[in-house]
Amino acid sequence: MTETVGSPAGASGEPEAGAREGIRVQRVYTTEGVHPYDEVKWERRDVVMTNWRDGSVNFEQRGVEFPDFWSLNAVNIVTSKYFRGAVGSDTRESSLRQLIDRVALTYVAAGVEHGYFATDADAEIFEHELTWMLLHQVFSFNSPVWFNVGTSSRQQVSACFILSVDDTMESILDWYKEEGLIFKGGSGAGLNLSRIRSSRELLSSGGTASGPVSFMRGADASAGTIKSGGATRRAAKMVVLDVDHPDIEEFIDTKAREEHKIRALRDAGFDMDLGGADSNSVQYQNANNSVRVSDEFMRAVESNGRFGLRARMTGDVLDTVQARDLFRKMAKAAWECADPGIQYDDTINDWHTSPETGRITASNPCSEYMHLDNSSCNLASLNLLKFLRDDLTFNAEVFEKAVEFVITAMDISICFADFPTEAIGDTTRKFRQLGIGYANLGALLMATGHAYDSDGGRALAAAITSLMTGTAYKRSAELAGVVGPYDGYARNAEAHRRVMRKHAAANDLVRTYHRNDASVHKLATKVWQEGLEIGARNGWRNAQASVLAPTGTIGLMMDCDTTGIEPDLALVKFKKLVGGGSMQIVNQTVPRALHALGYQEEQIEAIVEYIAENGHVVDAPGLRHEHYEVFDCAMGDRSIAPMGHVRMMAAVQSFISGAISKTVNMPESATVEEVEQLYFEGWKLGLKALAIYRDNCKVGQPLSAGRGDKGESEKAVEKQIEYRPVRKRLPKKRPSQTVSFTVGGAEGYLHAGSYPDDGLGEIFVKLGKQGSTLAGVMDAFSMSISVGLQYGIPLEFYVSKFQNLRFEPAGMTDDPDIRMASSVLDYLFRRLALDYLPYEKRAQLGVFTVDEREAQVNGTDVVPAEQSSDVDLDTMRSTVDYSKKFEQPKAEEQRVGSSTELLELRLGKAADAPLCMTCGTKMRPSGSCYLCEGCGSTSGCS
Repeated sequence: MTETVGSPAGASGEPEAGAREGIRVQRVYTTEGVHPYDEVKWERRDVVMTNWRDGSVNFEQRGVEFPDFWSLNAVNIVTSKYFRGAVGSDTRESSLRQLIDRVALTYVAAGVEHGYFATDADAEIFEHELTWMLLHQVFSFNSPVWFNVGTSSRQQVSACFILSVDDTMESILDWYKEEGLIFKGGSGAGLNLSRIRSSRELLSSGGTASGPVSFMRGADASAGTIKSGGATRRAAKMVVLDVDHPDIEEFIDTKAREEHKIRALRDAGFDMDLGGADSNSVQYQNANNSVRVSDEFMRAVESNGRFGLRARMTGDVLDTVQARDLFRKMAKAAWECADPGIQYDDTINDWHTSPETGRITASNPCSEYMHLDNSSCNLASLNLLKFLRDDLTFNAEVFEKAVEFVITAMDISICFADFPTEAIGDTTRKFRQLGIGYANLGALLMATGHAYDSDGGRALAAAITSLMTGTAYKRSAELAGVVGPYDGYARNAEAHRRVMRKHAAANDLVRTYHRNDASVHKLATKVWQEGLEIGARNGWRNAQASVLAPTGTIGLMMDCDTTGIEPDLALVKFKKLVGGGSMQIVNQTVPRALHALGYQEEQIEAIVEYIAENGHVVDAPGLRHEHYEVFDCAMGDRSIAPMGHVRMMAAVQSFISGAISKTVNMPESATVEEVEQLYFEGWKLGLKALAIYRDNCKVGQPLSAGRGDKGESEKAVEKQIEYRPVRKRLPKKRPSQTVSFTVGGAEGYLHAGSYPDDGLGEIFVKLGKQGSTLAGVMDAFSMSISVGLQYGIPLEFYVSKFQNLRFEPAGMTDDPDIRMASSVLDYLFRRLALDYLPYEKRAQLGVFTVDEREAQVNGTDVVPAEQSSDVDLDTMRSTVDYSKKFEQPKAEEQRVGSSTELLELRLGKAADAPLCMTCGTKMRPSGSCYLCEGCGSTSGCS
């Protein structure tokens, strides 16, 4: 919680002589006298990351220190991506404390130096609050902050850049150089090529100009070279061309024509898969292309009128085209290859806070940052699930205070930041563009029982987004009173105030449906009113405050289930295990959603088990049909309709300073007309940008063998493998345990014998008097289960079949972890699950200890210490051997290394996602970019 004190600063942004400026800071998360590090339990872990394809070790660092509640994946990614210093050296960071201190202390020191805090005590509280939020994964700065801040490197804090290019050869060559330097640093850039004269215009020498598309070829080759040089990120770039440029049709067809080439070469026998030996012959594949359309053009499309293409040098109309035909060409190209996307120029500039300085002509590669040419934006994102209370209401008050802390820190960073070019640094320091955003919206909506494509879901998303941006601008106005407004504010004051009023007016139009969104919206309304009043006095510190970025790597750092504004990818995901290995799990948001919808524990267990086996909720036992939509995802069965994605974007766009990084998924059966409709509705609904992807529209993608239709060659492969179960007998001496139990008054004993390498191999159950029928049946039952275990039947299969089985005796037990049992077999197999199955597998089956259930009630996910050690799933499950009649190199194709590959296996078709250059797994969509779950690499902003 913060407030400002002191009189307004001078126009330069420096405190006036004799004035004590600064913000007062109150504690929200921390306790006075207790450092945030002392409130958590720390543990040492080993990080070993391998290439999924060949098993080679990509990275290794042992003994790193993290809080015990951080997941394996988050630990791996932060250690490998963000720890600085040579691996193995004394200067290498080895603790999350060192990483957070390196960043947070740098920010606080800069804040003190530039007069942000009223007193030293306020600075200390700010440091503690910032540390606590980073430590507990409440938010994260974008990757460049973690890479660079507090190191000897240049203090670059921005992930998003916009360049500019003029119609001169010097400017074009500068474009190549500047773009290459940005790629080399692991970031991306976008620019508009519309100033370059068209191929229909003459040069001063009398010759004909090459046109922008020809220069795109050289830039694309440069990007491809830098990408293949071994960077941790693919080169990310955005190329924009105005719809009235005479070369617009050539630009639209550029990537579609290359897709035709790929198909022809593939059919001729060339290796055209992504990364294939012959794929380098394809051009223009390193950029996202977008057409910048005007309202004039869209109205011409609506009325089936004609539209003029204008010379770049004179502005004269060189040609007129039928607007609807040109629009159809755009939609057809996007239908064929997902490019070009569309950007709505007049909408973008209608929300521009600094139009007197220049128009917004382009965006960053992922389309969320849109502002002046030669500028940059640093990003930070909040984890929305961290603000969900136990009663499933959103804690708007704490969210407001968290936004105040984060936006203050982001503005401080511009005071010490370095930039790749002098022009970018000058513009960014003068306009101080920030990009606060969030992750986990899809998970939040599901956890609160909202369908992603629903009025209630959109209302909650709109209210949260409005509160976030309103709070950010309110804090920006308060900072303007302390350290001054941005340098370009005076010239753009009226325009900036007009945009603030537009945001506030849009907030007034939000319709609420539930106490959750109503309470958030009420606070947002109050914040906008206060912010307008403060801004009218002080101005604003920042020309831009918010964007919705993909949140790729930092989303994994915060253990987020969903990225940015995206819904969940699928209900079943791929998860790595400690010590190597992996498994598929049902999203942990699903049980929370079922609780929110009023289902009982036994019903939830049955539904989760069904999802684990089938990957969807259709026909799940006990799940009401009207609740199916809550579990709709981006891909798979019951995927969200394309317009559902567009409607969600429209619900939040008017509360975002910039734009939204998102790709709208369309089924393979979608038509060109449906693409046209999406692009047209995007304009009508007030979006700033829109991109689509139609399933399987690209052929240059690695294929996977799935459960769907298989080709004849794959069927032949399956017929050439003969599977034969092999019994793995227990040794003469083996570890065992005996458990006495009581179920409904009936007493018995469970004896369980294990393999020396810790896998259950036999059970014996004593129940009833010796020689009785019941005792004999239990002996026979025990023998059959034991033999089955030794022949490789997984224990989890038996647990899923026998738990919840009902017959007498049943009732109370003497086991504190299993207080009630519906039968003896229900008790026995739940007890075996607790003793022999890892936590992740038990979570699928709904079998938990009493401590774990208490943790769930308190809203935390706790993995017991005894279960956090290495688990050898191969020993426990894989006692089945096979012999091959023929050599078969494709036998490994069923292995999966990511959620995308798991989804491919279930759907039986390939997903449009590249392979990670670092670890070899298939990446997953993240906004308009891609993210690797294995190592955290991204293809764009994070």
